Amino acid sequence: MDEMPMAAAVACAGAAAWMLGGPRCGVRRARLVLAGDGVDGDGTVGQLPPSWEQLNRELERLRARWRPEWWAPAAGLVLAVLGGSVLPVVAGAAGVPLLRRARRAADARRTRERRGDAVIALCAALAGEVLAGRQPGEALQRAARDSAGLGAAQPSVLAAARFGGDVPEALRVAARQPGAEGLLGLAACWRVAVDRGAGLAAGLDRLEEALRADRDQRADLRAQLSGPRATVVMLAGLPALGLLLGATLGADPLHVLLHSGAGLGCLLIGGALEAAGAWWALRIVRNAEAT
Repeated sequence: MDEMPMAAAVACAGAAAWMLGGPRCGVRRARLVLAGDGVDGDGTVGQLPPSWEQLNRELERLRARWRPEWWAPAAGLVLAVLGGSVLPVVAGAAGVPLLRRARRAADARRTRERRGDAVIALCAALAGEVLAGRQPGEALQRAARDSAGLGAAQPSVLAAARFGGDVPEALRVAARQPGAEGLLGLAACWRVAVDRGAGLAAGLDRLEEALRADRDQRADLRAQLSGPRATVVMLAGLPALGLLLGATLGADPLHVLLHSGAGLGCLLIGGALEAAGAWWALRIVRNAEAT
């Protein structure tokens, strides 16, 4: 008698799997795996479980659609429902511009880092092309196709290199892009090589080494500052942890903070002090990075 519920559960699970996958699900999947064309013998298109790459693409698409700043009003709406007040919604809406600014700053930093890596790759590729015996103009065109170090200024720089224009000046203009400051060194190497007949490849090798050392130094500094950044985030999350602990103990902190004069005063003063402390700590970290 004890085995009857287990047998019934197994039978129900099998029936559900048969209804979802169809009577030929196993045969269809085997044919898809063996053939690899995604078409069954009867002409119908089968479906395989999504791969990890597809799942990652879907997650990236959802993350691109749902910006981090929109989580602030969502959290404010949840707190408004739990606390019975519109103040969390107002606070969440006020936090959207701040979070958007932080997201854009992070995106700009990643863009600068990618462009800096592309400049290093451009210097390495250009040095290799020059050592292979190609002229500087042709070498620059080939190296620019292999890397994105010139960015949006690539057409103007390549046009100057092809038609005998002022390549160093075009490189200096391209170096105004965030993260492309290394192109100033490339312009100097080009000027010295053209005017004085110096070896362009040797200068590019030294420039690449200097740019790599600077990038590694910034990465090491960022790794050393990851601890203070984590401390700032942890301290910023302590008030939420306190509210959760109070709710667990049955104190109803949201009602006290949102529906009493003393609670509103504590909320305003505490929020101001929390924001000032987080801003000051982040300012110290940013100053250390800039130095």
